[in-house]
Amino acid sequence: MLTPLLFTALVTFTSPTTSAPTNTICPVLGNAVTPGKSPIVTVRGRQYYICCPGCDDKLVKNPDKYLEKDGTPKNAKKV
Repeated sequence: MLTPLLFTALVTFTSPTTSAPTNTICPVLGNAVTPGKSPIVTVRGRQYYICCPGCDDKLVKNPDKYLEKDGTPKNAKKV
């Protein structure tokens, strides 16, 4: 079992080619996220805030379920 601090360290590791996440709701559950404080997961070279540790596996294992082809979360509000 990962401790929350270790989990956050693993999930928030970034590479120089990824940009900071911009989503305001979790792509998996649709809950509000707190930019700068919520866990981050990288999928297809793009970072996303998630609301809780359980959402990382779901998003990584099945990104097509939660993300559009362009990387926009499917639950993002359309403008």
